[in-house]
Amino acid sequence: MAHRVITINRMYGSGGRLLGRALAEKLGIHFYDKELIRLASEENDIPYEELLKVDEKKANQWRLPISEQMQMQPQYHFHPMNDVLFETQSKIIKDLAAKEDCILVGRCADYILGEDCLSLFVYAPYEERVKNVMERLGREEKSARSLVKKMDKTRKAYYEFFTDRKWNDLGNYQLCIDTSRFSQNFLLNMLADVYKHM
Repeated sequence: MAHRVITINRMYGSGGRLLGRALAEKLGIHFYDKELIRLASEENDIPYEELLKVDEKKANQWRLPISEQMQMQPQYHFHPMNDVLFETQSKIIKDLAAKEDCILVGRCADYILGEDCLSLFVYAPYEERVKNVMERLGREEKSARSLVKKMDKTRKAYYEFFTDRKWNDLGNYQLCIDTSRFSQNFLLNMLADVYKHM
Protein backbone atom coordinates (compact mmCIF):
# COMPACT_ATOMS: atom_id res chain seq x y z
CA MET A 1 0.00 0.00 0.00
CA ALA A 2 1.22 3.49 -0.80
CA HIS A 3 0.39 4.95 2.60
CA ARG A 4 0.03 3.48 6.07
CA VAL A 5 -3.62 3.65 7.10
CA ILE A 6 -5.16 2.29 10.30
CA THR A 7 -8.91 1.80 10.47
CA ILE A 8 -10.69 1.43 13.79
CA ASN A 9 -14.06 -0.15 14.42
CA ARG A 10 -15.09 -0.01 18.05
CA MET A 11 -17.68 -1.07 20.55
CA TYR A 12 -19.29 1.90 22.24
CA GLY A 13 -17.50 2.84 25.45
CA SER A 14 -14.40 0.78 24.65
CA GLY A 15 -12.27 3.87 24.09
CA GLY A 16 -11.54 3.14 20.43
CA ARG A 17 -11.95 6.75 19.30
CA LEU A 18 -9.82 8.04 22.18
CA LEU A 19 -7.14 5.47 21.43
CA GLY A 20 -7.18 6.40 17.74
CA ARG A 21 -6.86 10.12 18.44
CA ALA A 22 -4.01 9.58 20.92
CA LEU A 23 -2.23 7.28 18.46
CA ALA A 24 -2.53 9.82 15.65
CA GLU A 25 -1.00 12.48 17.91
CA LYS A 26 1.83 10.13 18.89
CA LEU A 27 2.57 9.26 15.25
CA GLY A 28 2.07 12.79 13.94
CA ILE A 29 -0.54 11.78 11.37
CA HIS A 30 -4.11 12.88 10.70
CA PHE A 31 -7.07 11.44 12.59
CA TYR A 32 -10.46 11.29 10.87
CA ASP A 33 -13.73 10.68 12.68
CA LYS A 34 -16.43 13.35 12.48
CA GLU A 35 -14.07 15.23 10.14
CA LEU A 36 -15.30 12.81 7.46
CA ILE A 37 -18.80 14.25 7.85
CA ARG A 38 -17.46 17.78 7.41
CA LEU A 39 -15.60 16.75 4.24
CA ALA A 40 -18.74 15.05 2.89
CA SER A 41 -20.76 18.16 3.74
CA GLU A 42 -18.40 20.33 1.73
CA GLU A 43 -18.33 17.89 -1.18
CA ASN A 44 -22.13 17.65 -1.50
CA ASP A 45 -23.06 21.13 -0.27
CA ILE A 46 -25.32 19.56 2.37
CA PRO A 47 -25.40 21.10 5.87
CA TYR A 48 -23.13 19.30 8.35
CA GLU A 49 -26.00 19.10 10.89
CA GLU A 50 -28.16 17.20 8.39
CA LEU A 51 -25.45 14.65 7.62
CA LEU A 52 -24.72 14.23 11.31
CA LYS A 53 -28.26 12.83 11.71
CA VAL A 54 -27.49 9.93 9.37
CA ASP A 55 -23.83 9.33 10.24
CA GLU A 56 -23.11 5.63 10.85
CA LYS A 57 -26.80 4.77 10.55
CA LYS A 58 -28.56 2.69 7.94
CA ALA A 59 -31.65 4.13 6.23
CA ASN A 60 -35.05 3.64 7.85
CA GLN A 61 -37.74 2.83 5.31
CA TRP A 62 -40.46 4.31 7.51
CA ARG A 63 -39.16 7.82 8.05
CA LEU A 64 -36.78 10.41 6.64
CA PRO A 65 -33.83 11.00 8.98
CA ILE A 66 -33.21 14.55 7.74
CA SER A 67 -35.35 17.54 6.83
CA GLU A 68 -38.02 16.51 4.36
CA GLN A 69 -37.36 19.56 2.22
CA MET A 70 -33.73 18.52 1.60
CA GLN A 71 -34.51 14.82 1.03
CA MET A 72 -37.15 15.81 -1.56
CA GLN A 73 -34.69 17.73 -3.70
CA PRO A 74 -34.52 16.06 -7.16
CA GLN A 75 -30.99 14.68 -6.75
CA TYR A 76 -31.90 12.92 -3.47
CA HIS A 77 -35.55 12.04 -4.04
CA PHE A 78 -34.99 8.31 -4.58
CA HIS A 79 -31.65 8.09 -2.80
CA PRO A 80 -31.67 8.03 1.03
CA MET A 81 -29.32 10.55 2.58
CA ASN A 82 -27.67 7.66 4.48
CA ASP A 83 -26.60 6.22 1.12
CA VAL A 84 -25.47 9.63 -0.16
CA LEU A 85 -23.26 10.02 2.90
CA PHE A 86 -21.87 6.48 2.70
CA GLU A 87 -20.98 6.84 -0.99
CA THR A 88 -19.38 10.25 -0.46
CA GLN A 89 -17.43 9.10 2.60
CA SER A 90 -16.26 6.01 0.68
CA LYS A 91 -14.75 8.23 -2.01
CA ILE A 92 -13.18 10.53 0.61
CA ILE A 93 -11.72 7.55 2.53
CA LYS A 94 -10.13 6.16 -0.66
CA ASP A 95 -8.75 9.59 -1.57
CA LEU A 96 -7.28 10.10 1.92
CA ALA A 97 -5.67 6.63 1.94
CA ALA A 98 -4.12 7.35 -1.45
CA LYS A 99 -2.47 10.59 -0.35
CA GLU A 100 -1.49 10.31 3.33
CA ASP A 101 -0.85 8.16 6.38
CA CYS A 102 -3.87 8.47 8.66
CA ILE A 103 -6.24 6.87 11.14
CA LEU A 104 -9.89 6.44 10.17
CA VAL A 105 -12.58 5.66 12.73
CA GLY A 106 -15.74 3.75 11.80
CA ARG A 107 -17.71 4.34 8.59
CA CYS A 108 -16.81 0.88 7.23
CA ALA A 109 -13.33 2.17 6.31
CA ASP A 110 -11.82 -1.31 6.80
CA TYR A 111 -14.28 -2.73 4.25
CA ILE A 112 -13.84 0.18 1.83
CA LEU A 113 -10.03 -0.09 1.83
CA GLY A 114 -9.78 -3.89 2.03
CA GLU A 115 -6.16 -5.01 2.19
CA ASP A 116 -4.89 -1.43 1.87
CA CYS A 117 -5.10 -0.79 5.61
CA LEU A 118 -4.47 -2.25 9.02
CA SER A 119 -7.95 -3.02 10.34
CA LEU A 120 -8.35 -2.78 14.10
CA PHE A 121 -11.35 -3.75 16.24
CA VAL A 122 -11.44 -2.25 19.72
CA TYR A 123 -13.67 -3.84 22.34
CA ALA A 124 -14.10 -4.33 26.07
CA PRO A 125 -16.51 -6.23 28.35
CA TYR A 126 -19.99 -4.71 28.60
CA GLU A 127 -19.69 -3.81 32.30
CA GLU A 128 -16.40 -2.03 31.67
CA ARG A 129 -17.92 -0.02 28.84
CA VAL A 130 -20.92 0.97 30.96
CA LYS A 131 -18.54 2.19 33.66
CA ASN A 132 -16.54 4.18 31.07
CA VAL A 133 -19.68 5.87 29.74
CA MET A 134 -20.81 6.75 33.26
CA GLU A 135 -17.44 8.36 33.98
CA ARG A 136 -16.98 10.15 30.65
CA LEU A 137 -20.52 11.41 30.15
CA GLY A 138 -21.69 11.68 33.75
CA ARG A 139 -24.62 9.35 33.08
CA GLU A 140 -26.57 7.36 35.62
CA GLU A 141 -26.01 3.60 35.38
CA LYS A 142 -29.39 2.81 33.81
CA SER A 143 -28.91 5.50 31.17
CA ALA A 144 -25.34 4.36 30.44
CA ARG A 145 -26.46 0.74 30.01
CA SER A 146 -29.18 1.80 27.61
CA LEU A 147 -26.82 4.01 25.60
CA VAL A 148 -24.13 1.32 25.25
CA LYS A 149 -26.69 -1.18 23.94
CA LYS A 150 -28.29 1.34 21.60
CA MET A 151 -25.01 2.55 20.10
CA ASP A 152 -23.66 -0.98 19.60
CA LYS A 153 -26.91 -1.97 17.90
CA THR A 154 -26.79 1.11 15.64
CA ARG A 155 -23.15 0.56 14.65
CA LYS A 156 -23.74 -3.13 14.04
CA ALA A 157 -26.79 -2.47 11.84
CA TYR A 158 -24.94 0.19 9.83
CA TYR A 159 -21.82 -1.92 9.28
CA GLU A 160 -23.71 -5.07 8.34
CA PHE A 161 -26.10 -3.19 6.03
CA PHE A 162 -23.32 -1.63 3.97
CA THR A 163 -20.78 -4.48 4.06
CA ASP A 164 -22.71 -7.77 4.30
CA ARG A 165 -20.20 -8.78 6.98
CA LYS A 166 -20.61 -9.34 10.71
CA TRP A 167 -19.51 -6.25 12.64
CA ASN A 168 -18.33 -8.12 15.74
CA ASP A 169 -16.77 -11.09 13.91
CA LEU A 170 -13.17 -10.71 15.04
CA GLY A 171 -12.06 -12.72 12.02
CA ASN A 172 -12.86 -9.68 9.84
CA TYR A 173 -10.05 -7.66 11.42
CA GLN A 174 -6.27 -7.95 11.42
CA LEU A 175 -5.88 -6.86 15.03
CA CYS A 176 -8.39 -6.98 17.91
CA ILE A 177 -7.76 -5.28 21.24
CA ASP A 178 -9.58 -5.57 24.56
CA THR A 179 -8.85 -2.14 26.08
CA SER A 180 -9.81 -3.32 29.57
CA ARG A 181 -6.70 -5.50 29.75
CA PHE A 182 -3.96 -3.00 28.95
CA SER A 183 -3.05 0.59 29.78
CA GLN A 184 -3.49 3.15 27.04
CA ASN A 185 0.25 3.87 27.14
CA PHE A 186 1.06 0.20 26.50
CA LEU A 187 -1.42 0.06 23.61
CA LEU A 188 -0.05 3.26 22.08
CA ASN A 189 3.50 1.94 22.17
CA MET A 190 2.43 -1.41 20.73
CA LEU A 191 0.42 0.17 17.93
CA ALA A 192 3.22 2.63 17.16
CA ASP A 193 5.51 -0.38 16.66
CA VAL A 194 2.94 -2.05 14.43
CA TYR A 195 2.65 1.16 12.40
CA LYS A 196 6.42 1.32 11.90
CA HIS A 197 6.38 -2.19 10.46
CA MET A 198 3.45 -1.67 8.10
